[in-house]
Amino acid sequence: MLNAIEGSQAIAQAVALCRPQVVSAYPITPQTHIVENLSKLVANGQFNCEFVSVESEFSAASVALGAAMTGSRAYTASASQGILLMAEVLYNISGSRVPMVMTCANRAVSAPLSIWNDQQDSMAVRDAGWIQLYCADNQEAIDTMIQAYRIAERCELPVMVCVDGFTLTHTLETLDMPEQQQVDDFLPPYHFSRTLNPQKPISVGTLVSPDYYSEARQEHHQALLDAQAEIIQADQDWGKIVGREYGGLLNIFGDADAKIGILCLGSVLGTLEAALQQGLVTEKVKLFQLRCFRPFPSHALQLACEGLTHLVVLERALSVGSGGIVSLEVAVALNYLPQPPKLYACAAGLGGRDIPLQILPKLLALTQQPPQPFQIIDLK
Repeated sequence: MLNAIEGSQAIAQAVALCRPQVVSAYPITPQTHIVENLSKLVANGQFNCEFVSVESEFSAASVALGAAMTGSRAYTASASQGILLMAEVLYNISGSRVPMVMTCANRAVSAPLSIWNDQQDSMAVRDAGWIQLYCADNQEAIDTMIQAYRIAERCELPVMVCVDGFTLTHTLETLDMPEQQQVDDFLPPYHFSRTLNPQKPISVGTLVSPDYYSEARQEHHQALLDAQAEIIQADQDWGKIVGREYGGLLNIFGDADAKIGILCLGSVLGTLEAALQQGLVTEKVKLFQLRCFRPFPSHALQLACEGLTHLVVLERALSVGSGGIVSLEVAVALNYLPQPPKLYACAAGLGGRDIPLQILPKLLALTQQPPQPFQIIDLK
């Protein structure tokens, strides 16, 4: 049903449609509206769950971990320093192969203090072993939240759904909210094969000696790689119900015959699309939305980039002292192509700086020169 609704409120409603039994909540800007709206749904009798207000983000992740391990579908959300505070538990959740879902309302990290949007927070925990899915708009955020629970529970891996703070969480859009029956048809009741049971005690996340630790890490790594098939399938199956698909791992827009590509994550895709539609450039351009960052879809990216001569990677995060984060992984993946495109790595919009439509001609101007070291292209 179409409804004009704030992004955070829509995400909260999508979470409620998935029927989590435990929600652990701690407020941090710009994530606060999500758990605030979930608490309103509970208070109004529209959502039946155990809503736990905790004392920190560390506790929020811990409560969700305990709930999922004991047989309850669980949810939490955070941003920025909150993601960093719960980092220890994020590793425990994924290393124990516990299925749960959380929303990261992407925000810059301190210092200097910034409450505005970039993707440094989720990128900081990119190696925590979680599936990471990045959304370009609020409709995709709704649909991805629902897909995320099925992905998590089928793969026994946690899923982090990343949405740009303020840019998406605090904007009003006309959105199509799914019906409860549609979600129930898509998402079966929660079942965890290793649910803790006092009658059959087991140890979880216990000490592993060097004799077996490498094998445990390899199994976790392989599970993430194997999850790509389920991410694609969940997107397709949900698309059959609601008529919307997002490309699974990688969404591609623009001119199919273009030799120049631009790859990005999150809501900046809308800016690039609008710039193309308004004719700000005459060149043929292909846009790549990297929807799934973990597991990194190397093969899908290789297939999509065949025939390109130039690829610009636009990031909203920075590996200080190194440069690009996404661009380094793109470079490794494309190195296996017989004729990889020239790669141009850059960042813009750090700390929430506005990214105007004129970013598109600026990105294409990079391709008129030999590739340069990673650069922040919107410095004053």
